[in-house]
Amino acid sequence: MTDILLASDADWLVDDVEAALGGAHVIHRVRAGVDVVPAIQQVDPALVLLDLQIGNMGGVAACIAVKQRVTMGDLADRPVLLLLDREVDSFLAKEADADGWLVKPLDAFGTLRAVEAALSGETVTH
Repeated sequence: MTDILLASDADWLVDDVEAALGGAHVIHRVRAGVDVVPAIQQVDPALVLLDLQIGNMGGVAACIAVKQRVTMGDLADRPVLLLLDREVDSFLAKEADADGWLVKPLDAFGTLRAVEAALSGETVTH
């Protein structure tokens, strides 16, 4: 099973992601954007899912931090997907250099398909 890091402070969103991915992947959760990089260093997930709206450091800032650390050579590159509130937020994902995005509310089949595509190196824009 593949390790996936999910950053969200919304329990309902975590429940949705775990329902969609739990059987095929191991979900590790952090509740704050500032915890994303340390969690990546500890867990070494194959994929990172970042909720756009996280309390003290949102998904966009966390994505930028991850991508900067990859550029600096501190982290291995891995797909990072943003979980957006609306389709028009896709410009934020592009600006953050995310590897793709999903728009909430998530559906289980679409989430699983998007994660599998991202793990295969495909760009995800749903």
